[in-house]
Parts: sequence; C-alpha cells; structure tokens
Amino acid sequence: MGAAAIDLLYWRNVKQSGAVFSSVLLLLFSLTQFSVVSVGAYLALAALSATISFRIYKSVLQAVQKTDEGHPFKAYLEMEIALSQDQITKYADKILLYTNTCMKELRRLFLVQDLVDSLKFAVLMWLLTYVGALFNGLTLLILVVVSMFTMPVVYEKHQAQIDQYVGLIRTQVNSVVGKIQAKIPGTKRKEE
Repeated sequence: MGAAAIDLLYWRNVKQSGAVFSSVLLLLFSLTQFSVVSVGAYLALAALSATISFRIYKSVLQAVQKTDEGHPFKAYLEMEIALSQDQITKYADKILLYTNTCMKELRRLFLVQDLVDSLKFAVLMWLLTYVGALFNGLTLLILVVVSMFTMPVVYEKHQAQIDQYVGLIRTQVNSVVGKIQAKIPGTKRKEE
C-alpha cells in the first residue's frame, strides 16, 4: 500500500482523511438509494454546475475589471493526462498475476489438494451464506470502509492490549485445529 494511502487511513492529515472518508461514505450511501447511473449522472451534473459557474464568474469578473487572464482552467486543459504504455503494461501484469494466483488457489481448494484447507474453505463459504442473507453487498462495503478508517487508528492506540488478546485467540484456535486434525484420518498438521 502506498504511503499516501497509509497516511489517509491513519488520519495523519485530519482534513484530508475526513474529506475522503465522508466523500466515500456519501457515495456509498447514495448508491443504497439510487442506481449507479443516477449517482454518476448527479455527480457529473454537480461537477459541471461548479465548473460552468466558476467559468461564468471569471468571465464576468474579467469583463468588469477589463483584464484578459484567459480561460480559468487553462493550466488543467494543457496538462497531459494520458497513461503511458509502461503504466498500462505494469497494471495489466499485476492484474494477470493476481488473476492467475486466484485461479490456482481456487483450483487447489475445489479439487481438494489439501483436505483441511478445502474444509476450511467450505466452512468459510457456509458462513458467507449467512452473512449474505443478513447484509446487502453495499452494506458490507460501507462496513469495510468504516473499518478501514477506524481500525488502524484504534490498533495504533491500543496495540499492546490487542496483540495480547490476538495471541490468546491464536493459541486457542491452534489448539482446537490441532485436536481436529489429530482426529481426522489422512491429515497431518502443517509445520508453522
């Protein structure tokens, strides 16, 4: 993750993090009430209203003051915004690597290369059926965004206590998994 994203999530610049957090939440809450097309159209209309109003304001101001400053967005209009071939190749390679890794892992899980891992995956999918019955996809996305902006700060402030409890939970889970693996024939405990 980039340094700018980490700074956003850890609220290093409160104004910037607050603006991003509230904008993303507003967008997600809007999507719960309106279609993606409507939200996109409303955002485009809001942006156009702001830029057209600013352009008219600057034109009137230049006419009244009899100045010739030119187009108020000239610097942005002259800015190069094209993606280079190298950037596209880099991102395509990352997507390809991620896709291939996911496909190999799913093949391994569905074709039961390791019984314990496939059973864990089955339990996860079973639990996700209940999560899906309780929550809408957008609701889960809102919870993820709120968690992304709150959990790092909470962890940073209470790291010692959280690490202690996570260690206790990990010990208990490993103990239970070890007992289950000992009782299932044909499984062996992976070396940690």
